Amino acid sequence: MKLKIWRQLRAWGMATVLMLMFWPAANAQESDLAEAQRLNDQVTQDYAAGCYAQAIPLAQRALVIWEKALGPEHPETANSLNRLAMLYYLTGVYAKAEPLLQRALAIREKALGPEHPETANSLNNLAGLYLVTGAYAKAIPLLQRLLAIREKALGPEHPDTANVLNNLAGLYGVTGAYAKAEPLLERSLAIREKALGLAHPDTVASLNNLAGLYRDTGAYAKAEPLFERALAIREKALGPEHPDTANSLNNLGMLYYATDAYAKAEPLYQRALAINEKALGSEHLNTANSLNNLAALYQATGAYAKAEPLYQRSLAIREKALGPEHPDTANSLNGLAVLYFVTGAYAKAEPLLQRSLAINERALGPEHPNTVVALENLAGLYQAMGADAKAKPLLERVRAIRAKASGSGQPDSAATPQPSR
Repeated sequence: MKLKIWRQLRAWGMATVLMLMFWPAANAQESDLAEAQRLNDQVTQDYAAGCYAQAIPLAQRALVIWEKALGPEHPETANSLNRLAMLYYLTGVYAKAEPLLQRALAIREKALGPEHPETANSLNNLAGLYLVTGAYAKAIPLLQRLLAIREKALGPEHPDTANVLNNLAGLYGVTGAYAKAEPLLERSLAIREKALGLAHPDTVASLNNLAGLYRDTGAYAKAEPLFERALAIREKALGPEHPDTANSLNNLGMLYYATDAYAKAEPLYQRALAINEKALGSEHLNTANSLNNLAALYQATGAYAKAEPLYQRSLAIREKALGPEHPDTANSLNGLAVLYFVTGAYAKAEPLLQRSLAINERALGPEHPNTVVALENLAGLYQAMGADAKAKPLLERVRAIRAKASGSGQPDSAATPQPSR
């Protein structure tokens, strides 16, 4: 989602007498809109700098101005709703983002039409929110509708159509519907190769996504050459020290991690971490992801003393950048807690797992796969501590969630810390 710059509204050509009669009101509205534009400019700067929480009160003030000046159903009000919702999304406050995105969609459908590009953007944004919160059944029809709009308006071979194919395939992949995801990813890759070229960043992204699907389905022999091709393209086009090159190193490292080829994964993770620290800084979220991946590798190989400080650094970065209530912060809490669990430091693990569970329940919902992981981990800890009475209700919740989700295509969760994509 990209921030949109508001258009300054002006009216000219009124009779002199009308200008004299209504000048104070018009001037006041113009002043309000100028203030909204100033707020928007500051929001744009804060967004570009990654200062999402700092931008939220500014976006809230701008929304009030647009609603008052133009009305609650004006397209510019929808833009303002969308902008504020995006900031909530980026800071993990999903419950506040959803009604804003729903309202923006309704305004655009009514004011612009069900197939307008801005309506399509709202469908995409709301689907993205549902994807991250695990509301997959709500996200799928939105992306299917978006795909139909793109194909009709732009054609089946347009890069924007490929984008929707890619996103819908990702949703199918998350829900375990791999047979539905694969042809969409293959079609997206073919479109991008033809329209954009073999070395275009979007083409490389399609290579990575298709390779990721093969990795997730255990087709490692198919995944490896695609990851290697993506890495080679990025190294040649962007250089060996570019953050996108680090992303490809990370992807290939995850493949080796999944196949227990830890000796191959370690230097790739180390190199990705070094690139991210140098290019993006020691407190960037990509750096946190690299730290998390390397920590998980060290944990898997029993190098617990090496893993702990990396998990701690990753947690500190995510708490500072995303806030203490973000799901990625919960992921770091879980990783560090599992490390303490396997090393017998139960007293350190318990509060981290309790906090991780609470975050996931609030941010993602009581039945999200991440919440299930947190329930299983905390229950496992209580069993190891001999506190079966505490473990029992947690495990009963897990069984109830799994029984409800059976046949939905949702993948099983895993209690061990996973690499960050």
